[in-house]
Amino acid sequence: MTESATEPARAPVGDALGRALSAEHAAVYAYGVIGGKTSGALLRRATTGFDAHRARRDQLRALITQRGGTPAEPGPTYRLPFEVRGPADAVRLAVLVEQRMTTAYLELAADRDPALRRIAALAAQECATRAYGWQPKIGDPFPGMGRDGADFDVPTPEAESSSAASSGPAGSAGTSGSEEAQPEPSAPDGQ
Repeated sequence: MTESATEPARAPVGDALGRALSAEHAAVYAYGVIGGKTSGALLRRATTGFDAHRARRDQLRALITQRGGTPAEPGPTYRLPFEVRGPADAVRLAVLVEQRMTTAYLELAADRDPALRRIAALAAQECATRAYGWQPKIGDPFPGMGRDGADFDVPTPEAESSSAASSGPAGSAGTSGSEEAQPEPSAPDGQ
């Protein structure tokens, strides 16, 4: 089949779509381990995550096949980033899996195909929601921002106007509004 002028050009099948599939294979494996180390409500949550990643994996396999590619098969085993000894480790692994899957889908969301971008955006949202469900706190929401966000102050309009009024024109010379919103770097030796 030749590409017509009305069909969008497609990136090679093996790029971000293939990496997302490989990540889903690893997520399905990890959720098997997570489920084996949990019980009760945690096991139900693990089963839900396992089923969701299996469904996304199957969807990605079908997309690759539809685009004329050959989907990668899962490995027989995957090396985990740490030993999962019990429920606390299982929760930690689930959060990590969901964070990494969110990243994989964010990469896929840059594809030129709008339908693929939509699938990737929805999948990333689902992964972020599951990660938060496992551990309801925000990790590092922005590069350079501390885990608790305490070192990042976003100035409010009131604070900016009172700061400008108290420092006068000399105090505000040479600073732009974008510089005020940036966190100040801390010197490692307390300088």
